[in-house]
Amino acid sequence: MSQDKYESIRLKNQMCFPLYACSKEIVRRHKPYLDKLELTYTQYITMMVLWEKKEVTVKELGKDLFLDSGTLTPLLKKLESKGYVTRERMEHDERNLCVKITKEGDELQEKALQVPEQMKGCISLKIEEAEQLKNILHKILGEFQE
Repeated sequence: MSQDKYESIRLKNQMCFPLYACSKEIVRRHKPYLDKLELTYTQYITMMVLWEKKEVTVKELGKDLFLDSGTLTPLLKKLESKGYVTRERMEHDERNLCVKITKEGDELQEKALQVPEQMKGCISLKIEEAEQLKNILHKILGEFQE
């Protein structure tokens, strides 16, 4: 049997593996900076959406973050217990849960400004390369949007 038959399933030939490994490493490198804010990476990206939108349904949040409600529910409960968000049923449709940022959550944004700056030293890409990579990744993610 020819080795070529199996080339398509060699790890070195996979696009998914370097994406997975890079993602895992980037999240790991965020940890020391996020520990100072007492946030996990998933809590951090959730707060990013809330810093921008101030108020969002769980469904919208899940779409923005590519997370399901089973992942978001405990995460939002934790953020609520820290005083960063509130969760309330929508008046016009009680099936929808609305998440709102609190004053404390908004104030956390100031402390979080340091994280992207600190992360710049973790990845040695030129600005143009980083922008190009980000654009390609957003293009791929766009194909997964419903």
